[in-house]
Amino acid sequence: MAEQRAEHADGEAELTASAAVPAHVLWHWATPQAEHVLARRDLAGILRFHRKITGTNQTALGERLGYDKTYISALELGKRSVDDIASRRRIAQRLGLPPHVLGVTDSADVDHRAMVQFGESTIRLAEIARQAGHAAEAVAELWPLVARLEARLAEGHGEREVLRLLAGARLGLGVALGNVLPEERLSTAARWTAKSLVIARRFEDTRFTCQVMRMHGNELRKSLLNGAAVDRLRHALALATDHAAEAAVLPLLARAAGALGDHELFDQTLQQAAALLEQTDQTSLFNPFALHEIRLRGLLATGRTRTAIQLAQDEPPLTTTVAPQWQVIGLITSARVHMTAGDPRGAHDRLAAAVTEAARQRLPHQLQRILRTSRGALPDIEDAAATELHRLRREMAA
Repeated sequence: MAEQRAEHADGEAELTASAAVPAHVLWHWATPQAEHVLARRDLAGILRFHRKITGTNQTALGERLGYDKTYISALELGKRSVDDIASRRRIAQRLGLPPHVLGVTDSADVDHRAMVQFGESTIRLAEIARQAGHAAEAVAELWPLVARLEARLAEGHGEREVLRLLAGARLGLGVALGNVLPEERLSTAARWTAKSLVIARRFEDTRFTCQVMRMHGNELRKSLLNGAAVDRLRHALALATDHAAEAAVLPLLARAAGALGDHELFDQTLQQAAALLEQTDQTSLFNPFALHEIRLRGLLATGRTRTAIQLAQDEPPLTTTVAPQWQVIGLITSARVHMTAGDPRGAHDRLAAAVTEAARQRLPHQLQRILRTSRGALPDIEDAAATELHRLRREMAA
């Protein structure tokens, strides 16, 4: 819990440090109440709401906007109005609001609204690309969106739609980076998903928080922070509102429990996942092939090698549901079982196929897993994986 509080505090500080308005103002513009006030585009109501959330009086607000107390009072009562565009733009800027809220539709605000409109599409398309084995393309799509949203936030524009979009973009970026970064840099992916979690916790949206907690937990596992990963994933499972949400969490929790060496939690979680297979739709993560790989890896991690060797004979077929990267993951895990069973030829064939596919999909983390599995036993596989890993690192450095 102390670790979670520290992570949350660090994320809050990073989120608000460069903003042009105080942190409590930034967050209050993202509340449902603020969304309702802003939707009306009524200057009087906006000024009253701003003073309420900041605890300031009319004199202080007047100083911030360049007016005296009497004029602010008249604006709030609707007795006076601000009609010129320059003044409305200045008020919006000093309150940390998009200009269109006060009726200003200049080119900068049109660009902002287009960014918000197409931002969700960018996030969805990036996720489709990642699931199809093109994580590098997903990163390339998300970097510019995240940069623009964070620049918007730094200018003090923290309205609800911007923060929600930023949370989704950070999350997608972190998960995509978790596919394309080598092991020594995977903590970067976990940091991006943590940044998303800071915002998600503020929105009080159980479904969204469950999604972010789930994906952050998985990136923590990949960074070898297995205890923290289990904690986040158990929290995500507790937040799951339906079978589909549970099915999204359970495989990841099983992987983290296996990596932690907690065989009881591992077995219990896989039993829950297997029971759900007949109750919900299969996905790229939740399907018999992926669960089989998770079971094999967890059995090895918890010292039950004989059971893993026996189970390896019953591998289910690949289907179109399985994400491309899972083919690589499954080949490596199967090769580890064959090595344990004293079958280097079977391991060699699987690792050779895994090298080819990991290189094609640009998966340095999986190439590093191949290196560990083949080291000292299969020199030609080790050399091939090292060559492809070196090539990918050169490309990333460029």
